[in-house]
Amino acid sequence: MLSRLAFGLLLSLHVLLVLSGTTNSSKSPFPPASPSVPSLLNDPSWALGVRLYKALRSDSSSVNALFSPLLLASSLGALAESSVGKTADQIQDLLKTPSKAKRKVGDVLSVALKSFVEANGTSFQMHTSSSVFTKQAPALSHTFTKQSQSRFRLQHQTLGKGDFKADLKQLHDWAKAVLSEKKGAPLEAEIKAKAGAMILANALHFKGLWERKLSEESTDHRTFLGKKYTKVIMMHRAGLYHLHEDIDNMVQVLEAPLWGGKASLILLMPFHVENLARLDKLLTLELLSKWLESTVVTSVAVSLPKANITSTLSLQKQLSALGLTDVWDQKAADFSGVAEKSKGKLHLGGVLHWTSLVLGPKAGKEEADVEEENIEQPKVFYADHPFIIFVRHNSTGALLLVGALDHAEGELLHDEL
Repeated sequence: MLSRLAFGLLLSLHVLLVLSGTTNSSKSPFPPASPSVPSLLNDPSWALGVRLYKALRSDSSSVNALFSPLLLASSLGALAESSVGKTADQIQDLLKTPSKAKRKVGDVLSVALKSFVEANGTSFQMHTSSSVFTKQAPALSHTFTKQSQSRFRLQHQTLGKGDFKADLKQLHDWAKAVLSEKKGAPLEAEIKAKAGAMILANALHFKGLWERKLSEESTDHRTFLGKKYTKVIMMHRAGLYHLHEDIDNMVQVLEAPLWGGKASLILLMPFHVENLARLDKLLTLELLSKWLESTVVTSVAVSLPKANITSTLSLQKQLSALGLTDVWDQKAADFSGVAEKSKGKLHLGGVLHWTSLVLGPKAGKEEADVEEENIEQPKVFYADHPFIIFVRHNSTGALLLVGALDHAEGELLHDEL
């Protein structure tokens, strides 16, 4: 059998031949990201996203974990603006960035969220919703409901008087409505909402649209070397991408702008076949910033598995580990601005997150005829083993999605990683 290295070389040759030396005009079909993209060190969605990702991944049972830091941070930001004392301090600390940004966290998140929603249908297609569900709680302040909706797109709904099973069914039905066209979205989470509880819920389905369509070798399945070895459809494209190879840490960093450049897909992958435990521990916001600043535009033969990653997360344990402790306690939580007479009663009863990400071949528009030139001696980014995924909104720099592909669905071969 061919070694992976030999196969990768043959693959790159195959991509070049099949795609007729896949094309690039004098203007690259994968243009560099705008140099004006704000630093991730100044963004609360990145600060929360990387910390929460690492907290999730410290649990060995976390597989294909995926969430939207921008949605979660925005919903928490709405609560932060209407809470006081230690409750407000703990939420604000959770959203604090490494650098001293001049703008208020709430303003940064509000602008990014609005821009993200307005970009729907350009570089990506999405369905999303955020809600705070209350259980037998005091009436919420009109000011809170108005501002949380206008600034953070956070709706308010009430849970019925039934038990936790009825509450969970209502939350599941809400998530299913958001992800109505999607198959396989896992809808299992445990909550026990007491009187006065607020359940924070986010749901997002995201499909990125490539600048150029990726080709599918649908008759030639490849093996994805993840938690289990599975046969998957691989998608191929050769062109100009942002790439950095960290030799010391044995990590490839690939950035591929989506159609129109409004968003980018960023992938981190170990050089060799291994699970993501080493890379998860290595990851920091500062190192990630350094990697992205080190990427250069180069010829790359890219192969990605066709996959639909779905994830449902109950985040109370991880958020508590990151310092969010008082919000769950009926006596300690102080959401005075959310509802009158809320101290000692109104509290956070759960944070639930439903997310779905499609890695598919679809392009953003019909490809225009361009003057072609050959891609010579491309580097190979062959994603046949686990990798970390980021989706960045380029105009604001916000982190739309972060997660990992540990396992790709397909015909099972045998257990490995």
